[in-house]
Amino acid sequence: MEFIGAGKICSFCGVDWSPQRRFAGGFGAQICAECIARYSDMFSTPAKLKAATRPPWNEMSNEQMLDSLPDIVATSEQVDEFLHGWVGLLRERGISWQEIGLALGVSRQAAWERFTRGKRSPAREAEPG
Repeated sequence: MEFIGAGKICSFCGVDWSPQRRFAGGFGAQICAECIARYSDMFSTPAKLKAATRPPWNEMSNEQMLDSLPDIVATSEQVDEFLHGWVGLLRERGISWQEIGLALGVSRQAAWERFTRGKRSPAREAEPG
């Protein structure tokens, strides 16, 4: 699975990836350099850490919260795309749907249905196994 930055967003502030704005991250979540600096500073001293204990949405207006919804959806879709890619890697390594389902806490059939929807053409995906 190759990382392609185009189309990705920072999971923390919603800014779009660009060649000038690189991201770090893993497991579908991405973070821009500006957020890394902001959060590094936020956790740099005990006093700053104590001040950062309240969630940001407590201070947000309803309008700000509504404006954030598209970024939350985009982050969710980004993580789901990563999850599908991750399961694809496991399948390429010969991991069974039974093992994948067990790791996800669902049945083999449920895992197969979730991750092959719309992708049923390859022979190895034709039946759960």
